[in-house]
Amino acid sequence: MASLKALKGRIASVKSTQKITKAMKMVAAAKLRRAQQAAESGRPYAQRLEGVMASLAGRVVIGPQSPKLLAGSGSGNDQTHLLVVCTSDRGLAGAFNSNIVRAARRAAEDLQRQGKTVYFYLVGRKGRAVIQRLYPKQIVHQHETGHIKQVSFADAQAIANDIIDRYTTDGVDVVHLFYARFQSALVQEPTQQQIIPVPMPEAGGAPATGATASVEYEPDEEDILATLLPRNVAIQIFRAMLENAASEQGSRMTAMDNATRNAGDMINRLTIQYNRTRQAAITTELVEIISGAEAL
Repeated sequence: MASLKALKGRIASVKSTQKITKAMKMVAAAKLRRAQQAAESGRPYAQRLEGVMASLAGRVVIGPQSPKLLAGSGSGNDQTHLLVVCTSDRGLAGAFNSNIVRAARRAAEDLQRQGKTVYFYLVGRKGRAVIQRLYPKQIVHQHETGHIKQVSFADAQAIANDIIDRYTTDGVDVVHLFYARFQSALVQEPTQQQIIPVPMPEAGGAPATGATASVEYEPDEEDILATLLPRNVAIQIFRAMLENAASEQGSRMTAMDNATRNAGDMINRLTIQYNRTRQAAITTELVEIISGAEAL
């Protein structure tokens, strides 16, 4: 009978867990629609601005007076790299966070094999544990996002301002951004993007006007670039946060759906085991009763 009580308790516990995972799936599905719309709406502007900045990088004559966000740190190399790793503050989202961290780790290992210096700027709490364990002295900042209920441009702007300040004062040469690009509830692609300095366009990606082609600015080149370059960094971080928000909900919805199905399978197996154990106990009692009656 103790075994029957234990099985009955396990079935009740799994059913309770199943209700929670089913509710979490429904909540994630409701949040996913809104987050997906925001991510898809933000892509065209971010992609277009990224293309404009790449075109500028390939056309403008880089000189001593060029903005650092466009020309680089001026050190003449790319020795020091800052990896901005964007994850979530909550778990139970499948492999969403671990895939982003894994992509950042691969990039860090490749850079270190090349003799580069690597630092980490963490946005979100879930990427902290692994990176802090592997690179305890290479984390320059941990930006908490638990208070953010809905991503806004102001949140991205604050992060961008901090990163730009560190880039201009701490001797960083290149800044990379890591996040998960949302494709569907089943697929979230870990993405790496260089945001500082503006990457040069790939061969054949820009019109063949030569890297030294002159560009006319109105009203003034320095004023335009001074506004556009920091805004580009903020926009790219904003896009990453929007993509992450949608990817997190999609991954959580899928994970909770799988958990709900697994709980259902476990309930079926435990119910069968419970019925067999109960039937065996009843059969044993009947045998004992019959044996006792025959003995009389």
